[in-house]
Amino acid sequence: MHASHWTSIRKQFLLGGILSAMLVTLAGVSYAESLWSQKKLEKFPQNSRVLSDARQMILEGQHTFRFDTFGDEVFWGDTLQLHQVIAGEKNGGIGSGVSPRMALAVGLKIDRHALPRSLKKKLKRGRVNLDDPATTLTLLKLNAVIGVTGFFDDYGTIQSIGIQCALCHSRVNDSFAPGIGKRLDGWANQDLNVGAIIALAPDLSFYANLLNLPQETIRSVLNSWGPGKFDAQLLLDGKNEPTLIPPAFGLAGVNLHTWTGWGSVTHWNAFVAVLEMGGQGTFYDPRLNDEDKFPIAAQNGFGNIRRTPDRVTAKLPALQFYQLALQAPPAPRKSFNKIAAKKGKRLFNKKAQCSTCHVPPIFTEPGWNLHPGKEIGIENSQAERGPEQGYRTTPLKGLWTHMKRGFFHDGRFQTLQDVVNHYDRALTLELSPDEKQSLVEYLKSL
Repeated sequence: MHASHWTSIRKQFLLGGILSAMLVTLAGVSYAESLWSQKKLEKFPQNSRVLSDARQMILEGQHTFRFDTFGDEVFWGDTLQLHQVIAGEKNGGIGSGVSPRMALAVGLKIDRHALPRSLKKKLKRGRVNLDDPATTLTLLKLNAVIGVTGFFDDYGTIQSIGIQCALCHSRVNDSFAPGIGKRLDGWANQDLNVGAIIALAPDLSFYANLLNLPQETIRSVLNSWGPGKFDAQLLLDGKNEPTLIPPAFGLAGVNLHTWTGWGSVTHWNAFVAVLEMGGQGTFYDPRLNDEDKFPIAAQNGFGNIRRTPDRVTAKLPALQFYQLALQAPPAPRKSFNKIAAKKGKRLFNKKAQCSTCHVPPIFTEPGWNLHPGKEIGIENSQAERGPEQGYRTTPLKGLWTHMKRGFFHDGRFQTLQDVVNHYDRALTLELSPDEKQSLVEYLKSL
């Protein structure tokens, strides 16, 4: 055989050996990765500290989310005197008081696990007076009213009241009774009538002075919001355009966390804790110094607040960590048509163009997830109230949990069918009725 032929065979053999070695190596890497994914991380000593720290952060963040007032009882109690109207005249307050039935009617929720067994038995037997404000005070003493903390003296008289993140961003599963059940952290409280609750306060001079309006006018504005809505910018620009309370789950991997893209979750936590809840802490955002866009905020120095002692800043890391750990709950099995949803998924990713912005699996854009109103077929009025002039691409996971008050930032579209019809017109998609329904079923399944 010719020498050159032997050389060619030798080269092919060597090349084959190299390729085989590479395949073995790659297979080994794949196998190693597979083993890694199968083993529990706590078995690796080098990760024990990481896992321990992560667990501690989640526990601390959960406690902050559920129970920390950030010292805002100074505002809700000392300034607004809300606790007095809750107690009622018979319990050392003023007026007729707020009964449990009234509290549930404005969307407050009760944590069943905070109730003693004896009280649960009485509730089931109808032996608890739900029309008595004294029962409300008992529930507050038990720390059973989600998102609300009462402060009592040694004689059991309520002295102040504070609120937590959970007030707006938690619900219950109604497992005991409507409004009473297991906590569902991160779920938007679509029953909560924030405006009506604040309007109960006997002294609204704080708002009246900021907005330069009579207190009765302030009450009318607050009562106009309705359940599931809140205007976080009222005290920044003086406009009254409430938006839906958003869920606080499914935010991992999402850049901007508010309807109009104010900032990340930790920015918004500080914003809400200090400016909205009235907590004692530090908040800095020089964008609020814009006198044209935020006249009230600029006049009152809201862009740079330094309250001492600072009871907010140290809580932000763990609070953020916990919120990012809250995954969107999966849709109940029988809540959507599986066959139609499968077809809807294909439409979502192709013809309907939904995945262009709602990129799976986070269902928003990786990066700067903000668009002007004209790109989504609506006016820009609410977006112009924010510093970035746009609307955030809403993450869609867990969409089924917040369908009660409509869709988009202000609930303008009552149903998912309305949303699909809107985009069909705005983007000229030319979807058939069957395709629209399939898309709706997919959205319900997320």
